[in-house]
Amino acid sequence: MSIPPNSQQVKPPRRYDSTRRRAQAAQTRQDILKAARQLFLEGGYAGTTINDVAAAAGVAVETIYRGFGSKAALFKGVVEAAVAGGVARAAIPPEERPVVRAMMAEQNPRRVLELHAATQPGIHERAGPLYRVLMEAAAADPEVADVWNQLEGQRLAGMRRIAERLKNLVGIRQELSVQEAGDILWTVNSLAVYNLLVVQRGWSLERYRDWIASTNARALLPSTRRPTPPSDPLSIHER
Repeated sequence: MSIPPNSQQVKPPRRYDSTRRRAQAAQTRQDILKAARQLFLEGGYAGTTINDVAAAAGVAVETIYRGFGSKAALFKGVVEAAVAGGVARAAIPPEERPVVRAMMAEQNPRRVLELHAATQPGIHERAGPLYRVLMEAAAADPEVADVWNQLEGQRLAGMRRIAERLKNLVGIRQELSVQEAGDILWTVNSLAVYNLLVVQRGWSLERYRDWIASTNARALLPSTRRPTPPSDPLSIHER
């Protein structure tokens, strides 16, 4: 007895493996950013082309444009990955990163500043060379200058979130607004200050970390607050 054609078994369609596709996309992005970082550091911004990055990463030029849109946006992605401590960390919203969550959960204002200070040496070590390339290129390229402004705007917003946390803990001087406290953090923790003290004056990363923690505490916390014993909240290379 023959089996009617319509009753024959048909193989089910293959399921779309979205997890594998996302993993491949993440790996491609990581390869592009890693190649771009190396080329930008070696050849500068103007001396690096999208074609160079595509060749080094083993991808098509169109893949980079689809993922980033422009060379300036690619450079921004490279800097953000360096600041975060890697491509995977950069994909996590700042407020969900472990160190930021620890700061937001901390109840002692001085400890908040110590936790934040511990992140700064590592950030400047990783991102500082890229920022120097960025500053040079921004002088001649308006698109790169806009990237600089975006990154500094993001950094300022982060400082103001810390200032808001301190205010909620009754941990900033009454005469300071959240905006002013954020401005102080933005200045003390800047790459410019790191360059002066660590790069030019030869301070150790530990001394620099402790100095920005104590300087921010003196500038922001009420003068009646007693200093707490010094601590080593995090490795200076952690973010």
